[in-house]
Amino acid sequence: MTELRNVKAELKRFRVRLAALALAVLACFALLTWRLYTLQVVRHDELAERAESNRTAVVPIPPNRGEILDRNGVVLATNYKAYTLEITPSRIDQPLDETIDAIGQVVEVTPRDRQRFQRLMKNSRTFESLPIRMRLTDEEVARFAAQRYRFPGVEIKARLFRNYPLGETGAHVIGYIGRIDQQEKERIEDWDDDDDDDEDDDDASGAERTGKRLAPNVCRHCAANYRGTDHIGKLGVESSYETELHGLTGVEQMETSPGGRAVRRLASHPATPGDSVRLTIDINLQKLVEDMYGERRGALVAIDPSNGEVLALVSKPTFDPNLFVEGIGYDAWNELNDSIDKPLLNRALRGVYPPGSTYKPFMGLAALETGKRTPDVIVMDEGSWTFGGNTFRSGHALGPVDLYHAIVKSSNVYFYQLANDMGVNAIHDFMKPLGFGQITGIDIPGEMRGTLPSTEWKRQAHRRLAQQKWYAGETISLGIGQGYNDFTMLQLASATAALAAGGVRRTPHVVKALQDPLTRQIDEVPQPEPQPLGYAPRNVDLIKRAMVGVTQEGTSRGVFAGAPYQSGGKTGTAQAVTISQKSRYNAAKLAEHQRDHSLYIAFAPANNPRIAVAAIVENAGFGAAQAAPLVRRVMDYWVAGLYPSEQDLKAIREGQATVPIGTPRQAASMALQSAAAAP
Repeated sequence: MTELRNVKAELKRFRVRLAALALAVLACFALLTWRLYTLQVVRHDELAERAESNRTAVVPIPPNRGEILDRNGVVLATNYKAYTLEITPSRIDQPLDETIDAIGQVVEVTPRDRQRFQRLMKNSRTFESLPIRMRLTDEEVARFAAQRYRFPGVEIKARLFRNYPLGETGAHVIGYIGRIDQQEKERIEDWDDDDDDDEDDDDASGAERTGKRLAPNVCRHCAANYRGTDHIGKLGVESSYETELHGLTGVEQMETSPGGRAVRRLASHPATPGDSVRLTIDINLQKLVEDMYGERRGALVAIDPSNGEVLALVSKPTFDPNLFVEGIGYDAWNELNDSIDKPLLNRALRGVYPPGSTYKPFMGLAALETGKRTPDVIVMDEGSWTFGGNTFRSGHALGPVDLYHAIVKSSNVYFYQLANDMGVNAIHDFMKPLGFGQITGIDIPGEMRGTLPSTEWKRQAHRRLAQQKWYAGETISLGIGQGYNDFTMLQLASATAALAAGGVRRTPHVVKALQDPLTRQIDEVPQPEPQPLGYAPRNVDLIKRAMVGVTQEGTSRGVFAGAPYQSGGKTGTAQAVTISQKSRYNAAKLAEHQRDHSLYIAFAPANNPRIAVAAIVENAGFGAAQAAPLVRRVMDYWVAGLYPSEQDLKAIREGQATVPIGTPRQAASMALQSAAAAP
């Protein structure tokens, strides 16, 4: 009986366990059914999209960079295709040096290639593809392709390279591109954080207005537009018009194998090339000026007074921008960077100099406009002027001079007294609207402000020093463009252009128009409105007449003798180092870099100016001897269509020129040719 009860109890427990197990199995099936429903029904669309993305890859298509052309269509910056050999460091299983050594047994790898690669490594991430060899020949491509299996993580790529066909000519204006460094990558990545949705909408609508097609989620000024791009504008127009030149990145959607290799193209949104940028620069004039400087240092800026277009912007010495495209080598960089002549310095925008006597026409205009002088006031120039116990020399006595003759004969005494009568703050307030000591707003980066002194400026500049007070004696030398005055040639040319235009100041600019690569439509780049400075026409006319007198009877009459047009100008000589008033200037006793600078400003034709120029030849002495002959040839080219003879060019380079010698050539016959098609 007891055994029967035990069997029944065991059977009951078994049935309970069986029921529990059955419930557990049912629960599992219920969970599986619920999960299957969730995956197949509820999350079907999401998971289908994810599965699709796992077998596809979106590949950016970098656009062709826009060309840069001069005002006549001469190509200054363009592109060419070439093969590169590139390494992705993260995919290399052995030491990089061993891989590079092995590559060197197949194709040549020079020490410069290794240096460039090491430099790129410092500024890149390990998963990025970096070039070890540029511009492979077809033979080298075939040779490496045959042994490609030996080099995982190394591949051949077809790339677009930037080319500057004219080399050094116009380099400081055109600029150059270089590989995007880490700091620039971070800035590009920050673009998306800085741009809100409204700005993106504006970008898209702008693309629609110009007929451009945007790839999905790509705008001109956002990080997505730089996916697949290795280079960016570093200097000059290449930098300031980077957005327009870069273009719009396209994308390709590729089906991939489980190993990640592309199988076939699923969809494509082509890239849109960048706009072509047409400059105001006449590259023939630019090259002529650079040739005339030869080995001398200096800067020249030529502007059209009627519209602010920069016709030439020269800085000498210059450099070859092609050196930077592939990554400049250590030796070439050290040669440029350590040179005492500073070829990388854009002297036209960043070189600041005392204007010397080229400042006198503006001081004369200030005298008339402020009422400190009338045209008939006579000053006795006895060769020096004493103030506060100090004697300020003037070279040689000129006798009685009025304002006209003070400019024509370049009387220091007249302008010493004028500066004293006006005072530093009145001089500052008059010169500031003319652009002296100010940022002109030119459309290439890097210009310096220079120094237009005032009592407030000295307090700020010398706030850590004991001498913050402005002394009356410091004002005297300002009248002849010395003292604390320091301006750029761009500022001096811009002020001369404003004077030539009757007292209307226009913003200087080097970009004239943008050309759409698809429609070929050319759109002028809008410029700020002209700024009338409110000068009395009779006062401007008197100063301009005096500057014409400089070329007819004054300090530059010898240089401009026989010119087939009439021009106005002013010579200037500016100290590179301070010479005591008690000492006599003797160039022979000074090192070459300490000698006076030679300056000249001019406009032509006198009755209807079409060009205004400011030029400096560093450490070259008197303005009439060195700078004025350069400007004469610039005027001959632009106004009369004349190009110097070879004999004349040689004399100019050697600083031995006055009036042109030999038979001048026609400027049109010397024009550089371009393969660019006319719009």
